[in-house]
Amino acid sequence: MIIQPAYLRIVPDTDLPDIGRHRWFRAIVILDGVYSEAWQDKVSRWLVDAGCLYMMAWGPNCTTWDDSVDFAQIEKFLPGEAPENEFVMTTWHDNESLEEVFWFAQMCAYDAYDRIENILIVHIGERERERELLSLFDVSRTFADRGSEIEMTKSNRGWFQRLFGN
Repeated sequence: MIIQPAYLRIVPDTDLPDIGRHRWFRAIVILDGVYSEAWQDKVSRWLVDAGCLYMMAWGPNCTTWDDSVDFAQIEKFLPGEAPENEFVMTTWHDNESLEEVFWFAQMCAYDAYDRIENILIVHIGERERERELLSLFDVSRTFADRGSEIEMTKSNRGWFQRLFGN
């Protein structure tokens, strides 16, 4: 089943909109702006509280987002642990193209209960890029078919080869 993503641009250090209608979603967080650590923590809690089950971060400093979302999840369920059916998987993609991340989101990012019904592209930046990012998302569906034509990053060769034996 092909899932069409929803695009949401958030200007750094501003209020966050209600995304409750997307409950049980994959979030692709595209970092395209400067933001405070406190605001990052706020966005992480917002994602967890809204029903994000798989968060993928891409862009400058994306390696900090998996911890930030993990801590938001821990904080939400203290003093216990997150229920297994609400566990949020987190990944960062600092050495991959955005097209590779979009492909990963569609082909690999699933929860154990197969409840993810939505994909939300969360673009953190000043400039609107909806058309560009949704177009790239659509093109990324054929990424694996074009694997031999694409210069793959060093970090991706391992998992790509394990998946496809190429």
